Amino acid sequence: MLGVFSSAIVSPPDELVAAGCRTPSPKITADALVKRFLETNSSAVSMQIGDHVQFAYSHHNESAIQPRSFAVKDEIFCLFEGALDNLGSLKQQYGLGKSANEVILVIEAYKALRDRAPYPPNHVVGHLSGSFAFIVFDKSTSTLFVASDQFGKVPLYWGITADGYVAFADNSDLLKGACGKSLASFPQGCFFSTAIGELRSYENPKNKITAVPAKEEEIWGATFKVEGPAVLAARE
Repeated sequence: MLGVFSSAIVSPPDELVAAGCRTPSPKITADALVKRFLETNSSAVSMQIGDHVQFAYSHHNESAIQPRSFAVKDEIFCLFEGALDNLGSLKQQYGLGKSANEVILVIEAYKALRDRAPYPPNHVVGHLSGSFAFIVFDKSTSTLFVASDQFGKVPLYWGITADGYVAFADNSDLLKGACGKSLASFPQGCFFSTAIGELRSYENPKNKITAVPAKEEEIWGATFKVEGPAVLAARE
């Protein structure tokens, strides 16, 4: 799965900008990145959302136990990869029918976060148990929300393209060829929201997240780490 967002939606993270400047490397534009995704993934689907966002996904080479899915509801677009262990109880909690799957559940969880303020984002994501990574874009508010499970069971990466778009994908090789050293693994147990303007740990929401510059020989430009002792956020 792939999502690319212009600077009108999300400002490129300073840590990834610095990593790219520290070790200049070849990059391509966001449009070229989406084109490359479509060319290398059979039966891939892409969509332009407004002027500043593109989504693309494919079921090519997906895991049988961690499938990819896409849905849109009330101008909320979501790409989801993985499986939730507690999907059944969450469907009851959000009043969803038996046919609802993970991607629909995430959209409903995001709507609860958006519409029931102040509803802490870590409380919503912290209730999700299983293997997952997802990208949510709310067109009505131009809000981006991205999260990864606490153990990083579903890989997720982010980087900056040649024209300054922020890209998220489950394929590191795809982004490596597009973002050069302005690339990092999205930290497990964390979420990024343009509504709050930063990356946070939902397991330890009060702990600061820092980016450690990578060594020259590594493919990453930086590694994001949650500081301090682990104190799990309440999930009840």
